Amino acid sequence: MSTVGLFEAKTHLSELIARAERGDEVVITRHNKPVARIVPVAHAAGARHRQRERALAALQAFEPIEVQGATLAELIGQGRA
Repeated sequence: MSTVGLFEAKTHLSELIARAERGDEVVITRHNKPVARIVPVAHAAGARHRQRERALAALQAFEPIEVQGATLAELIGQGRA
């Protein structure tokens, strides 16, 4: 992964796109602060997929909650009151 300033990115956009096609990732900065990334499309899609998988795993890790003496409908009704 490399970093380029915004002016350089505008000047060399075609080159940066070619680098992304080869699998490189480029971070674009403005005033030395990261503001954007150019990544290969497959890399971005893979990152979203991994993020979704982690979120699903976290949800599945929750233990069910049991409340003695109350039905789900009663609990929902109490929450709406």
